[in-house]
Amino acid sequence: MSSNTDIKRALIVDDEAGTRDLLVSFLEMIGFETRSAADGEEALQIYKNRSVDIVISDLMMPKIGGLDLLRELKQIDPDVIFILITGHPSLETAIEAIKKGARDYITKPFNIDEIKIKIDRALLERSLQGMVKSSRGIMWGLIVSIPVWLILGIILSLLLFK
Repeated sequence: MSSNTDIKRALIVDDEAGTRDLLVSFLEMIGFETRSAADGEEALQIYKNRSVDIVISDLMMPKIGGLDLLRELKQIDPDVIFILITGHPSLETAIEAIKKGARDYITKPFNIDEIKIKIDRALLERSLQGMVKSSRGIMWGLIVSIPVWLILGIILSLLLFK
């Protein structure tokens, strides 16, 4: 995830320039800093050099396709938010994408508002997961520290009132 919480970063990967440009323009309009790639190989290089909050990728591309890109990115960052877009939908591909860790699966032609809803939902889920992890850490810290202070208090009282 990006280091500055105000700037959201997206990587758009599609071999169709029109789709890629549409998504880049839309995401920039709603406040994202975007990068784009024409195939999975280029996307991997971009991702390795700059972290992003979300990756939106086409399924079928030259060199490295969407599912292979998903697998590679999950090895680099298991928490990467990945949305797969395809003009060749199938139930098998959708199931495989979700099993491999895609956050969502969208078919072309898509509604741009649908993309925004899915991005907002994915970022909200990530934020909530971070909050749950933080609260678990605080809870365990309290659970561990209370007995330590209790034991120290007992020892101190025994020493003082001996």
